[in-house]
Formats: sequence, C-alpha cells, structure tokens
Amino acid sequence: MKRHQSQRWGASRHGGTRLVAAWLAWGLVAAVSATAADDAWQPAKGPLMTRWSADVSPDNAWPEYPRPQMVRDAWLNLNGLWQFAHAKAGEKPPLGKTLDRTILVPYPVESALSGVMEPAQRVWYRRTFQLPEAWRDKRVLLHFGAVDWEATVWINGRQIGSHRGGYDGFSFDVTDALRPTGPQEIVVGVFDPTDEGTQPYGKQTLRPRGIWYTPTTGIWQTVWLEPVPAAHIAGLKIVPDVDGSRLRLTVDVSAAARQPKHRVRATVLTQGQQVARAEGAAEETIDIALERPRLWSPDDPFLYDLRVELQDGSNTVDRVDSYFGMRKIEVRPDDGGARLLLNGRELFQIGPLDQGFWPDGLYTAPTDEALRYDVETTRRLGFNMSRKHVKVEPARWYYWCDRLGLLVWQDMPSVRKVPEDKQQFEAELRRLIEGRGNHPSIVMWVVFNEGWGQYDTARLTKWVKGLDPSRLVCGASGWHDRGVGDVVDMHKYPGPGANPPEPKRANVLGEFGGLGLPVPDHAWPRKTWSYQGMADGEQLTLGYMALLYETHRLRQSHALQAAVYTQLTDVEVEINGLLTYDRAVLKVDAARVADANRGEFPPQRVLLPDSEQQEQTWRYTMRKPGSRWFEPDYDDSKWKRGHGGFGTAGTPGAVVRTRWRTDDIWLRRDFRLSETALPETPMLRIHHDDSVEVYLNGVLAAKGRGYKTGYVLMPLLPEARGALRPGNNTIAVHCHQSRGGQYIDVGLVDWAPQQAE
Repeated sequence: MKRHQSQRWGASRHGGTRLVAAWLAWGLVAAVSATAADDAWQPAKGPLMTRWSADVSPDNAWPEYPRPQMVRDAWLNLNGLWQFAHAKAGEKPPLGKTLDRTILVPYPVESALSGVMEPAQRVWYRRTFQLPEAWRDKRVLLHFGAVDWEATVWINGRQIGSHRGGYDGFSFDVTDALRPTGPQEIVVGVFDPTDEGTQPYGKQTLRPRGIWYTPTTGIWQTVWLEPVPAAHIAGLKIVPDVDGSRLRLTVDVSAAARQPKHRVRATVLTQGQQVARAEGAAEETIDIALERPRLWSPDDPFLYDLRVELQDGSNTVDRVDSYFGMRKIEVRPDDGGARLLLNGRELFQIGPLDQGFWPDGLYTAPTDEALRYDVETTRRLGFNMSRKHVKVEPARWYYWCDRLGLLVWQDMPSVRKVPEDKQQFEAELRRLIEGRGNHPSIVMWVVFNEGWGQYDTARLTKWVKGLDPSRLVCGASGWHDRGVGDVVDMHKYPGPGANPPEPKRANVLGEFGGLGLPVPDHAWPRKTWSYQGMADGEQLTLGYMALLYETHRLRQSHALQAAVYTQLTDVEVEINGLLTYDRAVLKVDAARVADANRGEFPPQRVLLPDSEQQEQTWRYTMRKPGSRWFEPDYDDSKWKRGHGGFGTAGTPGAVVRTRWRTDDIWLRRDFRLSETALPETPMLRIHHDDSVEVYLNGVLAAKGRGYKTGYVLMPLLPEARGALRPGNNTIAVHCHQSRGGQYIDVGLVDWAPQQAE
C-alpha cells in the first residue's frame, strides 16, 4: 500500500527523466522559499498544544497525498505560507496586491497553527506558484480539500468559480486562466457566518462554551494542483457486493472521454499480483468477479489494490490507483430484536464519540501522524467502531480507519435550528455521501443528531438509503425518533440504557458515559465540566468498566447491538475524554478498558450482599440525625430496623421491602471481613433514586447524582479504597429524593482478577 502514501512533489514513476528533473528542480525552489519564510513564521501562542505541533512548519504542512483512493503520480502541494488579510463585505479582491500578513495553510484562521489565531468571518488568501514545465500540454485542476464555508477563487485576476460547503472537497479546471510563463496568482475570498448562518456547521460557535467549540474559518484541508489529460478519469464509485462475490465499479470521466472509443480497464491486485480484471464503458457499472473474496473487518482489515485505466484503443490515456475492502453491513430482522451483522455475522459495535477537534489546529489535525494516532488509540482501547460526530474528516482519516480496521458511523454536520436553506443542507448531505462513499470503514450515515435542525426525517432517511443502499442509515440519533431508518437510537447520560427491542430496526445506544477527569497542565485553561466527575484515573477506569458491564447486560435484556461512549478526547472545556485534549495523557488503564469493550470482566466476589435477591437488615431513620451519623462509633441504637430495599412500589428496578416516602433516609449496617477477605478492588453494587452518598468506616466512599433504574456497579473514591479493614466495618448511606419514584439499596463486591494458583 505504499503508493497510497504521498509524494510531496509527486515524481512520476513512468514520466521519464525530463519529468523527474522538472519535479526535482521545482521541489528545490519551493524548499528554498519555504526555508526563508520559515524564519518569519511561528505558531500563535495557543492555550494548549499537542506534541505534533513541533513538527509543523511552512515546508511540511500536510505534505501527504490528500486523495488516497484516487492516486496519480504528478501533483503539486500548495499548502504552506499564504498571504492573508481580514476582509469586509463587498470588498474587491486584492488581485495583484501583496497582503501584509501570512497564514499557514491548511490550518484555519482561528487556530494556533495558522499563526493568526483570530476570530474571522471574511478573509482573503493570496499566493503565487510556478507551473512545472512538464505540465504545459496538460489540463490543470485546482483542488481544495475543504474550505469553511463559502469560497470564491481567482486565478491571475480571473474569477474561476465559487463553492458553498464547509466539509466537502471541490475542484476547478484552471488551465485557461494560466499564463504561459512566470508566476501564477491565486486569490481566495472566504465568508463563514458560523452559527449566525443556517448552513451546516456542526459544533462550531462564535461564542465557545460547554459542548460548543471554537469555530473553523477558511481553508482547513489541503490545497493542491494536478495535471491531467483532456480525456481523464474524474471519479470512482466503488461498491462491494459480498453476496455476488464481485466489485461494482463506476468510473466517471471528463467530457472529452465520453466517446465510444474510450474504454475503462480495471485490475484488482494483492501484493502486486493480479487477481481479477474487467473492462467496460465509462460511466457504466462494471462488475469485477472475485473468486473467494477475502472480507474486510476490524479483525482483518484486508484491502485490495485497484488500478483503473482509461483506454483509447490500445493506448492508456489516464490511470489512477485506488483500493477497496469487501464487506457487507446489514440489519437482520428478529422477533427478539433485530440483529446488526457484518459479513453475515453478528458483531457488537462499540466505539467512542469522536469530535475530531484539536487544541492547536481545531478542525485540522497538526499532522497525519496525529490523525493516525487517534485511530490507533481507538483500536488499542478495544473499540471496533467510532462515531464521527457532526464533522467530516479529511480523506486520510478514513484511509487510516480502512487500513487499521475501524468501523465508522458518519454524522452529517448539523444546524441547530431547522435550516432556512434546506436545499443547501441537502446538497452538502449528498456531497458527504458521494465524497466519502468509497471507504469500507463507513458502515452508517447519521442524518440528524438530537433534534438539531431536524426536519422531514422520513423523507431524508429514505433519500439517503436510495443514494447508498449498501450502508445503514440512522435518521435520528437520540431524542426525536420517527420510526424510520435501520436503527432505533437512544442517548442516555451517564447511562447506559436502551429502547425496547424492535423486530426490524437494530437497537443502539448512540451516546452514553461522559465520565470526566481534568488533568492539570493538559486541560483548557477555563472552568471545565463533565457529565459525571471522577477523582482519578483508577476511578475513571473502574467507572468505565462498570458502565460497560451494564451495557453488555443490555445485549441480553434488550438485544442492544451497538454503543457509543462519550468520548475519545477532551474538547476545550469538556473533559469527558478518555484522552486529554492534547492527546498527551491516556486517563484510563488501556488493557482493562479494552477487556471491558470486549465484554470481558473480572469475577465479582460478594463482600456485603444487597437486597435484590434476598432481604438484608439495616438500621434506618427518616429524621435528620446528628452530624457524625456516618462514623463507626455513632450510636444508632434508637434507629429502626428494616429490610432492604427501601422505597416506593413502582420505582423502576426496585425490590421494595420497607416503605420509604419521605425526602430523605439514612441507613447504617455493620459487617465483618476476615484477614484473607480484604478486597483488592472494592465496588458498590447500588440502586439509588435520587442522589446518594455512601461512607465506609466514616470515609466518604461514593456520591451519586440523579437516579438509576436498576442495580449498577459504582467505583469508590480514592480515599475510601483503603478504608476497609479486617474485623468489624460500618457502611452508612444517605439518600435524598426530590421527585418521582424513590429507592435505595447498597451492597459491596470485590471486582478483581482471579489470582493464578
């Protein structure tokens, strides 16, 4: 797969010595220019930087080939230093004028790595380039990976086109605007209203706070030039057909190639050896038969190489290299709950919510190595899936998912209110599906998230399914389910939870978790927040394991087929990540998290039984006791005795043996531990409705907010892990009920690996 790695200056492997010499000469000129400029460029002083920011400079800003599924040898990377200026509405483009500031492309204006790090809604970009001599008889295409949001482009003073859409790539044929010799000028004007507009913008906001983050304005993916013949391949549509043991390939071509004399030849290879070949007409589907195809999966992310050639008789006039994976994703109806299948086998999909933000680059990862790190870490943590949350990544992120075996649920970037311009939303949704549709890693399109901008759900879900029948479609992730799509999706924090099983739609948990832990020197320098705070990495690890334990139980009770944990990394003030925002600290024990994701848990040894299966006796009071009520030597002789659990009938998951209807209840109980029974990893087994605090031998062991609907495991606070002792111990509990049902019952288990004999 090395040919999918980039060549910064694109030396051709079959272009001859003249082309190679031209590339080397141009590469040298560019390197000298970049080195001179490098002395003047520095990243802005951002609140938090990643370790990869030290590798960023004007001469190596995203040098990788940006289109790994349609590779040509010759290309020119235009990333690096551009001239820059803020703009005003109605302002004339600065054609032929030197702008007094610089920006490092492709990092967005508001990012530290751009060197600007300023808010902006209208900006100008300008730079020049030299056309390589070897391109003189070619058509020249100018590609933008993504520009947020509206971009207008001029070449040598001629306006060549505009584009609206912050997440999809676009191209212009600039050949007729190029000068015969000398420097060529590019000017780009950008307008981005962010959340003051009605276009898709995901989680960007002009007023960052909570779950809304710093915006991205302007160029944020690679800008590059490519020479092509007049008759050339313009695009590929690659659809695996596992049931038919074939690949279905449609090749889009330029207008000059739409003639009967032009044909397409496609060759499938593994390790350089041909395994299949087929020919056909351009823009018609070509079926390529594969004998006993090797299927792509997270356990075996096998990719075939694909060579596509445009033929004019016996001559090859254009060629691109690509790859594909053979896999099938489906929902199989079942009266006990529909099943989610990959390649005909049930696979529980477990993954993190991945926002795709970076502290130094915002929407743009500092380097390709950083982008790969996120995917590798996701796999290392035992996840087999990732939900890319209301953002679209550069093609290289999906390339790494393809290579490393990570399933992807791809969200459509959202609008928070129903968009006034629905046509624009739907145009960008179509471009998302068409632009990323060849990646085998993507197995589901998510149209709406939590009701944000949600409209015409049934129509759009059906439309997306028609555009891509080979994948699943989630019409609405969380909140406003309309009974359509391939899945029924719940969000529950911290959770977990699940909807009742359905016979035709798979039951999935689209968001849960949100366990937070701030790490000093690796957090955004403002007040942080999370759905549920953890005291240290051990409590976070055990808390995660406890959530996953309950999640896997839902597979049996509710036919749960997939779950998405919030989230992979911290993002600005939101500290719900398993990684810090700068990716410097993995907050959890990776091995234990990976085991939990696979459904592998330590055995539970009961230290103090709860009352779910058999009543246990407690001393209790519903009158506020003295201030030392939780101390072991507190005199509770006047308290009543009763059998757990305590609450009101009808509370979900409750086993009520003693009625409790007041706002508060206090419980105490003594128990003994032998010298050999001291726990290694004590955990509470608890069901509380509402908030609860638990003490062990006078030490605060745990606090729980809100309510549960069943018994769950709860890790102890750090100071309480060593509070248990041989002999007599005391557990003390206070539960407060504010509304609705009420219930409290507590037990204690040891959750530690069995010791080898």
